[in-house]
Amino acid sequence: MRYIISCENPHRHFIQIEFIVPVLAQNLAPLQLQLPSWRPGRYTLQNFAKNIRAFAVYDEKGNLLAFKKITKDSWQVKQEGAKQVHVKYEYYANVLDAGSSYLDEKQLYVNPVNCLLYVPGREGEKCEVEVRVPENYKIASPLTPLPWRGEQRPILEAADYHVLADSPFIASSTLKHYTFTVPSAPLSLGEGQGGEALVDFHLWFQGESKPEFEKIENHFRKFIAAKLNVFGEFPFSEYHFLFQIAPFPLYHGVEHQNSTVIALGPSYDLMKEQLYAEFLGISSHELFHAWNVKAIRPAEMQPYDYSKENYSKLGYVAEGVTTYYGDLMLFRSGAVTEYEFNRNLHLLLQKYFHNYGRFNLSVGASSLDTWLDGYEKGIPHRKVSIYNEGALCALMLDLLIRKQTGNDFSMDDVLRKLYQDFGKKGIGYTEEDYRKALESVAGISFADFFAKYYNGTQSYEPILRETFAYVGLEIKDSRSKYYFENRFGFKAENKRSGALMITEVAPNSIADRAGLSEADELVAVNGIKLLNNLKEWLKYFEEETVTLTILRASETKNVSLTPTTERYYRTYWPVKMRDASEHQKENYKKWTGREW
Repeated sequence: MRYIISCENPHRHFIQIEFIVPVLAQNLAPLQLQLPSWRPGRYTLQNFAKNIRAFAVYDEKGNLLAFKKITKDSWQVKQEGAKQVHVKYEYYANVLDAGSSYLDEKQLYVNPVNCLLYVPGREGEKCEVEVRVPENYKIASPLTPLPWRGEQRPILEAADYHVLADSPFIASSTLKHYTFTVPSAPLSLGEGQGGEALVDFHLWFQGESKPEFEKIENHFRKFIAAKLNVFGEFPFSEYHFLFQIAPFPLYHGVEHQNSTVIALGPSYDLMKEQLYAEFLGISSHELFHAWNVKAIRPAEMQPYDYSKENYSKLGYVAEGVTTYYGDLMLFRSGAVTEYEFNRNLHLLLQKYFHNYGRFNLSVGASSLDTWLDGYEKGIPHRKVSIYNEGALCALMLDLLIRKQTGNDFSMDDVLRKLYQDFGKKGIGYTEEDYRKALESVAGISFADFFAKYYNGTQSYEPILRETFAYVGLEIKDSRSKYYFENRFGFKAENKRSGALMITEVAPNSIADRAGLSEADELVAVNGIKLLNNLKEWLKYFEEETVTLTILRASETKNVSLTPTTERYYRTYWPVKMRDASEHQKENYKKWTGREW
């Protein structure tokens, strides 16, 4: 299967693509062509075909072949004795994030799963991609480069379409490249062991940026080593981090087989404390996916079917466990401080306690519904997050296993077992397989845990406090710093338009009983027009009944709120117990790898 990718008139953002299919002599049936409807890593239909125009089909002599579109993203071609079918089309690439494709005068950035057709049933055939770019362009890609031939065009080779679809690349004259090498297995296996096989890690930066490579390498080496200690080996001989650095705020990452694309911004903050911490966090998260979901994969996605939904309840493992371990590996390795680790735990707790959807839909059911609206906020209080609630469940299970086994075993052992029994063998696992792996390591049943927390809506709070206490932590809650959250039970934020919008209302809160709802625009307090100063005016009228003027469906309405003893949207932080025992401190050390 051959692809030719060109980028004429890059300011128009249209990539020119030619797909050349060798015709099988024995197959006289019409040729079926399919464009993916979604991409692995984002479990929702994205309908990439909406970006295609100028679709035409020819034989090897340039004669037009008849075709018809049979679904929103598949076509049928009459082969009419052709030896090759040449499909030509243009793909609009004007979104710069970690999962899309983008073309302008500075770069050609392609996620093949967005824009490259395949022939259903022939995904296992070798693929070649000829990339027609200016001679001064370098290419950042996990694909194997072939020797240049003909007009000296770069040729990228993939073993099959699944590898091709999972191998993004960037072509640009401004790419910054840095490489370092680590042993493919933990050095703790013994002197000289683990160092024989090496893994090359490539850091590619596209966009305005000033990466401090030695600092980055130092931190990356730490969390890579921590992951190797969990799994025992790295699945690939090389790995590519492709960073798209934007001049505007941006945060997005997508995992691939032996690479990841991470989009961050703004450029000038990359090496500053806050964005750099996020840079480390997302890099750790995406690298963990090299084992968890690229190797250890739900049975429903082994292999991927790009043409339709691949429903699975196991998003809480694929993304939840990865979220938990991405942060834990950073702290365990010493790449981040205790405060940064606690802040990430704080955010998990905060999102959980502030999300009233936890009373309505389990994290397992929410995983299935990623295909419905999992990456949008959706209607109020309907669902939870596979990332957030999945991470909390992973944390609780990790600490439960440690408690049950006296720290002899942990979630590390569960993941290592899943990798050995399923990931390395290319076998998909089920929810039952996951539960059995947990039980075999812990020596107890987790049927009740799955029923209550993965597949039910029972409150996490009691078991969270219990497991935190095992490692000498407690969950401290305090009032929100925003009066309107704490006393009335609603959240608000300023939109780009300048409007101050209510974004959440706690069920049965003062705000809810008074008739406020999401998407109401706040206009005034006690008749005084709001000018980005809601917090200040409510502080001024503290403990008094206030009248809010709202705009709803182009009509104004006055709503009166009277503070009571009720409190909402509290702030949750993990803190060390002042009276923690030596046993709890030792448990903490074995969990985090860090001194108390």
